[in-house]
Amino acid sequence: MWIVVPIILVAIVIFVLKYVFSSPGPNPFERDTREPLKKMVHDRKEKNKVLKQGFLASKVPDNLDAIIIGSGIGGLGLGVLLAKVGKKVLVLEQHDRAGGCCHTFTEKGFEFDVGIHYIGDLLDHKPFRCMLDQMTDGQLQWEPLDNPFDHVVVGPPENRRRYPIYSGRTRFPEELKKCFPGEEKAIDEYMKLVKQVGRGIWLLAMLKLLPIPMAKFLIYTGLVQRLSSFFKMAPRSVTEVVNELTENKDLRAVFTYIFGTYGNIPKDASFSMHSLLVSHYLNGAWYPKGGATEISYHMIPIIEKAGGAVLVRAPVNRILFNDSKEAIGVSVMKGQEEVHIHAPMVISNAGIFNTYQKLLPKELQAMPAIQKQLGMMKNGEGGLSIFLGLNGTKEDLGLKADNYWIFSENNFDELVEEYLNRDREDSFTGNLVSFANYQWFEEWKDGKVTNRGHDYKALKQAFIDSILEVVMDVFPKITRDKIEYVDAGTPITNTHYIGAPKGEIYGADHGVARFCPDVNATVRPQTPLKNLYLTGQDVFVCGFAGALAGALTCGSVLLNRNLHLDQFRFIKLKIEASG
Repeated sequence: MWIVVPIILVAIVIFVLKYVFSSPGPNPFERDTREPLKKMVHDRKEKNKVLKQGFLASKVPDNLDAIIIGSGIGGLGLGVLLAKVGKKVLVLEQHDRAGGCCHTFTEKGFEFDVGIHYIGDLLDHKPFRCMLDQMTDGQLQWEPLDNPFDHVVVGPPENRRRYPIYSGRTRFPEELKKCFPGEEKAIDEYMKLVKQVGRGIWLLAMLKLLPIPMAKFLIYTGLVQRLSSFFKMAPRSVTEVVNELTENKDLRAVFTYIFGTYGNIPKDASFSMHSLLVSHYLNGAWYPKGGATEISYHMIPIIEKAGGAVLVRAPVNRILFNDSKEAIGVSVMKGQEEVHIHAPMVISNAGIFNTYQKLLPKELQAMPAIQKQLGMMKNGEGGLSIFLGLNGTKEDLGLKADNYWIFSENNFDELVEEYLNRDREDSFTGNLVSFANYQWFEEWKDGKVTNRGHDYKALKQAFIDSILEVVMDVFPKITRDKIEYVDAGTPITNTHYIGAPKGEIYGADHGVARFCPDVNATVRPQTPLKNLYLTGQDVFVCGFAGALAGALTCGSVLLNRNLHLDQFRFIKLKIEASG
């Protein structure tokens, strides 16, 4: 057996070197495609000409290279990457506007985001920023949030403690040390671990790109843990790691507050996933200038320029296969009729559960390889959003461009677990704004979306009232008379508008099990069915950056080159060219 080990290691090195030095496929980052900044379009009708192109069979381009199901950032991002190398792509969206969690809606003159609240790692020279500039031809602008950009508020109204979170790799820990004198060692060790683990993410991408036998070899020999701190720390929960660093319960709470950005309470969350998010925001947070729709608004024309299209009101009801079990296209429901569209490859951004459980024929769903992947994943927690329209300037209302994470206690694990395990009638605590149990709302899932009945409205109102009570206590300038519009989006709202099977906003669950090396090597862009691929959050990790990483990973497979490395090469060349 040990004679085989060096042979396999040599094969892995050769494969990696091939990806680094001799990628044969076309490169979407081959040249700088940024254009001079154009005047921002504010007219909603003009923007809708791009974002709301309704599906008709006559609008489907001929001779497609690929069909992408779902226009979230994992789908649009991949569409742009393929379009930049001349591929003709059709992106199909079941909602009436493109963007997935990057879309917005308007009520009573207020425009509301449904998914984007802030994005990190967008300093001008950073790889992520440079990549987004290329994927929007330099037209997407970003506004930094205030500093501090986050505030952790802990405790009941009579004893609230506020801890500001500042951006900056040096200032972040320095300001924490001011809040927690005597805890300098714990803070330094936390920062050291977060940075170290975050740097190990490269191997997650490689496990999905290496041939499966090579990836399995790295896993079963234990080399993954030796090569990457990300996988070394992946089995350890956030609670376990943080509790070893300090006895101070408020500091533990501040270390773990960002769990709301990936949907798992600290005791169930992998410290590796947690480290990715903390690292992502160390330099601060940004918001797209003009709102989240600007993202898709500047991506869609790139797809169209290559001969492709992004069409909405195009619900895919099944993927088409030939007798050899090869994907050959999709079926779209147009009224009561099916429209069949063919392409040599189909890529799903609809998530692993929708793709395998809803879009495949029953006999293909039953394949052992499909069932194995489904058994490795589980649905994430349902999302709950409150949409609040206020009358007044930000000065009048005492608001800044920042985020507040408000918790009634510092024992997050018990607090959230008890909340999610309650009956719905006892769940109006306001402790948790971001998540709600899907089962609380499930009985109304088949009702008319604009009129699900009195009981459903009453349940939503109970959540709204409870959360508003907390908001008005923390922000005393917000009073009832300043509220012009308020509504709630529940897990079944998410199911309707973004196709989330259990109302989740972060795709498949991001608990400790998700970061087992075997899961990451098995769930990859290639599916067990030829010509069918996956992109987006479920391929990599959650959130805007995670879904784009999923697109890069899928694009790497489709174009036969490592696009993760290509973007770094591009940035290096750009820096060298600028002197």
